[in-house]
Amino acid sequence: MKRQLWLVIFSVMSAVGLLFSWQAFALTDLQRLEKAASDEGRLETATMPDDWANWGQTWRDLRKRYGIAQRDTDMSSAEVISKIKAERKHSTLDIGDSGLEFASVAKSQSITQPYKPSTWHEIPDWAKDPDGHWMLSYTGTMSFIVNLEKVKSVPRSWKDLLNGRQKLSIGPVGKGSQPTNAVLSASIAMGGSEEDLMPGIRLFSKLAQEKRLTLVPPSVTNLERGEIEVAVLWDFNALNYRNIIDPKKFEVVIPSDGSVISGYSTIINKWAKHPNAAKLAREYILSDAGQINLARGFARPIRPVSLPDDVKKYLLPEEQYRNARLIKDVSAWRRSAREVPYLWQDYVLFYLN
Repeated sequence: MKRQLWLVIFSVMSAVGLLFSWQAFALTDLQRLEKAASDEGRLETATMPDDWANWGQTWRDLRKRYGIAQRDTDMSSAEVISKIKAERKHSTLDIGDSGLEFASVAKSQSITQPYKPSTWHEIPDWAKDPDGHWMLSYTGTMSFIVNLEKVKSVPRSWKDLLNGRQKLSIGPVGKGSQPTNAVLSASIAMGGSEEDLMPGIRLFSKLAQEKRLTLVPPSVTNLERGEIEVAVLWDFNALNYRNIIDPKKFEVVIPSDGSVISGYSTIINKWAKHPNAAKLAREYILSDAGQINLARGFARPIRPVSLPDDVKKYLLPEEQYRNARLIKDVSAWRRSAREVPYLWQDYVLFYLN
C-alpha cells in the first residue's frame, strides 16, 4: 500500500516538475527573443501607421521596453505582398499588417516566416494559420461614417444608400483590404455571398452611374474638410476618425441589412532584416497589453481580454451588430477577392472614366 502511495506521489511530483521545467524553458526562450530583438534595435513596418487601431502606442511601448525604433511605410495589403516578392533578400520590410484574404495569399506564395506567440492557444482556430505564418490580431466590422453637416437623412442600411442621394467614398477596391471588404459587405446585404459578389458590384455600379461614388480614400483630413458625405470604413477607423475630428459632427452606423466582420494579421517577411524584432512585435501585439492598445484604437481584440471601462464606453451598442457576421466561407472569399479588381474595372470604373 505504501509502495503504491509513493508511486502516486512520485508521478504527481514528476508531472509538476515537468510543468515547471516547460514554463522555465518557455520563459527563457522568450527572454532570448527579447534580447535578440533589443540587439537588432529596429523594426521596419508596413500598413501599421500610428493612427490605425492605435498602433502608435504599441510602437512607443516597444521602444520604451526594448529600445526598438520603428518606422512605417504606408501602402495597401496587396502592395505589401508585391514589395516583399520584389525585394526578396534585399528586403526593406520586416513585418506588415494584412487583411485576412491577403495574409493567406502571402503564405501561399512562400514569402512569410512563422512565429507562434505564447498566447497562441487563446486565438480561435478560424483566425490563424495552423503553422503560425499568420494569425489575426484584431477584427473590424464594415460601417458608414456620415457627415451630419452634409447629410440630412442618415443611411442606416445599404438599401438606404442605394436609394438615397448621398455621395459615397470607398477608396482603392482590389488593392486594400478595407475597400475590398466593403464590396463583400454590400454583396451580403444585397443577397450575395462570399462566392457571389455581383449584388454588391451592381450596387456600386449604380452609384457610379449616378456620379455618387468617389474612389478617394477616406481620411481624417478629407473628412475634417467636409469633402466626404458618407464613407465606408472599418468601424475602428470610423470611430477613431470621429473621435479625432468631432464626435458631434459625425455618426457611425453599422448597416442594418448586413455587414461583414473580418480582421487583420501580422505577416513576417521571410527575408526580414530584423526577424527577432518582428517576432517580438507579434508577441507583444497578442499580449494583454497589446490587445488593449488595439481596443483603445476601437478595434476588437482577437483574444478574450478584459477591457477597461474607459475603452468600452466608446464602442458602438451591441444591437448595431445584430446583422453583422464573420466570413463564413474563407476559401470562397479568397477566390472571389482575386476577381474583385476585374469586376470593379468592368462594372464600376467604366462609369467613372
